Amino acid sequence: MLPDELRDYLLGKPETTEEEPFGPGVLVYKVAGKMFATLGFESDERGVEVGRANLKCDPERAVELRSEHEAILPGYHMNKRHWNTLVLDGSLKAKLVRELVDHSWDLVVAGLPKRDRERLA
Repeated sequence: MLPDELRDYLLGKPETTEEEPFGPGVLVYKVAGKMFATLGFESDERGVEVGRANLKCDPERAVELRSEHEAILPGYHMNKRHWNTLVLDGSLKAKLVRELVDHSWDLVVAGLPKRDRERLA
């Protein structure tokens, strides 16, 4: 999945906002004011710019995903127990990336107050 495709998918989630609270270059996606994803860019070892996304994840699933996919790493600048970084180098199937976005969004929504959860259901 390309970064632009991921951005479109993130923005398609209900009541999602896109912000730059950390300054230019890192997009932050929130639902009801709570972050569920980031999207930024970093140069690889060849100097090619590659997209990277941070997504919240169940801790056990996070470890499992990291062992199965080279392009899934502990969350960069995040709580590594609860966040993964996806390297958007084309090696991860779009279906998996969408599934992980949905999982992240669902985890954040589950932690919202009841009135917000009901509104988003």
